[in-house]
Amino acid sequence: MITAKACSLSEHGERSLSERSSRSLSEQLGVSLGTIGKAGIVLQHAPDLVDPVISGATGLNEAYATAQETKAKANSAEVQLARLREADPELADRVVEGDLTLAGAWAERTARVEEDKRQRRVATRLLDEIIPPLAQARGTRTFSRYDPAYASGTPITRETIAHAVTALAEMDQVWQERDLP
Repeated sequence: MITAKACSLSEHGERSLSERSSRSLSEQLGVSLGTIGKAGIVLQHAPDLVDPVISGATGLNEAYATAQETKAKANSAEVQLARLREADPELADRVVEGDLTLAGAWAERTARVEEDKRQRRVATRLLDEIIPPLAQARGTRTFSRYDPAYASGTPITRETIAHAVTALAEMDQVWQERDLP
């Protein structure tokens, strides 16, 4: 258990032992791969039993049995549905109504999260491209030299400027709400 704990901490805080490191430990210490595996399961699913196993107050087999029960409970449909309800109540309701399977709901949840990440990346890149040049133009004679005849696309109008002012005000409000620099 001590070795498994030390190994898991040395793997950048990951709570599981990789197969390669488990094999290496098994060979180096003369401890069976099964024992290392049991210790890894206890680390993942019953971390409160790690120290009692190390001190000898609890046996590894007993802790392993408890960890297996905890792991099974964590993977049960009821627990997954409860976690889904926390993450996305609408999807959980669709599962309960029979419109969607639990696996399908989790797949849709994952897709939604990935789409949200994609949209955040796109929005961030867009703002990164637009706002710094606008801020750089502030205080220069750039605005007074604007000539619609040289516009590369649709010329800028007062309406376009009004929309930009509104967008910047909304952006400022979001930055304040999120306490961004």
